[in-house]
Amino acid sequence: MDMKYLDHIGIAVADLEEAIETYEKLLGAECYKRETVDQQQVETAFFRAGESKVELLGATGSDSVIAGYIAKKGEGMHHVAFEVEDIRGEMERLRGEGFSVLSEEPSRGADNKLVAFVHPKDNHGVLVELCESLD
Repeated sequence: MDMKYLDHIGIAVADLEEAIETYEKLLGAECYKRETVDQQQVETAFFRAGESKVELLGATGSDSVIAGYIAKKGEGMHHVAFEVEDIRGEMERLRGEGFSVLSEEPSRGADNKLVAFVHPKDNHGVLVELCESLD
């Protein structure tokens, strides 16, 4: 088991509409997909950037994880996501290596993926997302 490739970089933003305009100009590409993940109280906007993607994350509620993140740290990089073949197997492998996986089971995330997160304290301050495509 291993990380197949860098899937996306997640960026927390205070104003999703404004950020979409900014990233369309920056990347010279249009947002190709928007999605709300009610369970996580987040609205996402995706951009292609070569082989990887950029995911903008906007809070849909004042008590969402993204709203809390922005209140504490401000806008900016929220996580780095790696595509994996077998998310449950990778979660087990990482636990065995001493990493703190933040959930017992993966959850349904944006972009038709199962997701799980590895605590940033174990990764030199970077929140790592594991994702497994469901299609």
